[in-house]
Amino acid sequence: MSSSPKVFVAGATGLLGGQIVRALLDRGASVRALVRPGAGEEKKRALTELRAGGLEVAEGDITDPAERLAEAIGDATTVISAVQGGPDVVVDGQVNLARAAEKAGARRFIPSDFAFDLTKLDDGDNFMIDWRRQAAAALAGSGLDVVSVLNGAFYEVMTGFMGLIDWEQGTLSHWGDPDQPLDLTSVPDTAAYTAAVALDPAATGTLRFAGEVMSMRQFHDAVQRGSGRTLRLRHLGSADDLRAEIARRAAQTDNPFEYVALQYQWCMVTGKAKFDRLDNARYPQVTPQPLVDFVRAGATAS
Repeated sequence: MSSSPKVFVAGATGLLGGQIVRALLDRGASVRALVRPGAGEEKKRALTELRAGGLEVAEGDITDPAERLAEAIGDATTVISAVQGGPDVVVDGQVNLARAAEKAGARRFIPSDFAFDLTKLDDGDNFMIDWRRQAAAALAGSGLDVVSVLNGAFYEVMTGFMGLIDWEQGTLSHWGDPDQPLDLTSVPDTAAYTAAVALDPAATGTLRFAGEVMSMRQFHDAVQRGSGRTLRLRHLGSADDLRAEIARRAAQTDNPFEYVALQYQWCMVTGKAKFDRLDNARYPQVTPQPLVDFVRAGATAS
């Protein structure tokens, strides 16, 4: 049995949460994961593999009464939230989880921030980031040491969800200045940094990491080199044009998820959410994967 302090992970069946659990176990940590009773069999099977590595599993939900959730947290000293969802999860659920962590006697809480620099944004810039900012404001009043891990944009999101790459048409599209630096990190590397933070008793405040700092022009080059494909770089308009397109779409729909990808891009291409510094050097044992290697490994469709 590991002698290191126990770490509790909520959202462990998600892509990032599962990687965080794996990274913690790889470092010899004692880990307990919260799994919803209704989690699918495939997700439960994935955790079964990790159980062989020493993972403890507690059934529950972050919306459970704090007393019951505190029992699930048990003797964990650090609680990591990797949950995704709407405000009922990201705001209310995380505040409830933090309240339960306090009841259980935990000392630190790592919220599900995992994005670019949300401390530099304003309300309305990105509605999903607004939820994280609301949670941060509520957590500021807790007795826990809240430590945020920021990673910029995920490689996986940049090459997929954002809709920047059209493999059939052979294009890679962008808004704004193609030479504006962007902070990008893979999911596994974000998990590795999160595990390092969780096991670092001196870690505090907001820590910022990036696997790569590159412009859209460099991103385009890396995707081409990694995929072996030639993609035409398409400029869709200025950052102001992007803001106008977001406003146009917002006026036409009641579903903000139809334009949230554009909000993420605006936060990045304007430089507003750019990290002012990086904390990579704090954990030299983590060697981030270059984007070109990520693409070459086939982690994106080609």
